Amino acid sequence: MGAAALLILAVGGYKLLESRRIAAEQNAGTEFSTAQKLSDEKKNDEAEKAFANIAESGPAGYAALAKLQLAGDQAKAGKTADAVATYDSLAKQPGADDLLKSFAQLQAASLRMPDADYAEMQNRLTPLAGDDAPYSKSAKELLGIAAYKAKKFDEARKYLEPLLIDPNTSETMQNRVKVVMAGVASAEVGGGTQPGATATPSTTTEGAAKAEPSKTETKPENSTAGPDKTQ
Repeated sequence: MGAAALLILAVGGYKLLESRRIAAEQNAGTEFSTAQKLSDEKKNDEAEKAFANIAESGPAGYAALAKLQLAGDQAKAGKTADAVATYDSLAKQPGADDLLKSFAQLQAASLRMPDADYAEMQNRLTPLAGDDAPYSKSAKELLGIAAYKAKKFDEARKYLEPLLIDPNTSETMQNRVKVVMAGVASAEVGGGTQPGATATPSTTTEGAAKAEPSKTETKPENSTAGPDKTQ
C-alpha cells in the first residue's frame, strides 16, 4: 500500500510539473509572438525589452530564440557591442541547440571582425572551422579575411584556397574569396595594396559573409543572416 501511494504521488507530481511546463511554453510562445510583432512594427525599444525578458526568464527553447532575435535587432540598430554580448550569451547557454550556438558564435565573430585582432578571431572561429562543423566554410572564410587583414598571407591562403576548389562551396562565397585572394596576391608582389584596401566581404550579420551551413544542416529559425543556397 505504501509503494502504491508513493507511485500515485509520483505520477501526480509528474503531471503537475508537466502541466506547468506546457503552460510556461504556451505563455512564452504568446510573449514571443508579441515581441516579434513589436519588432515588425519598428517599435524597437519595446521589442528589445520584450525579447530581453523572454531571454532572461523564458523556457530554454524560447530563451535561445529570443536571444537570437534580440541580437539581430541590436546589430541592425548599430548596437554592435550589445549584439556581440547577446550572441556570446547564447553561445554559452546551457541546453541551447548546438546549431544555434554555432550560429551565434559565427555571428559574434563576424561583428567583431572590424575591431578584433587576429588572435581573437582565431579564438572565436577555430572551433567552428572543423570539416564536420555546420558552418565550417563560413568560419574558414572569416579566418582567411582576418589573416589577410593581419598581413598573414600564408594563413589567409591556407583557409581560402581550399574553398576555391571545393565543389560544395557556393559560387557567391567563391566570388568573395577571389576578391580577397586578389588582394593577397597584390600585396605579396608589392603592388601597394594593403589589407582592407580591396572590397572584402562585409562581416556584419547583414553583410556578404553570411553563415552557410552544410548541406545536411539548415539555418536556425528567426536568424538575421541567411545562408547561401549551398556551401
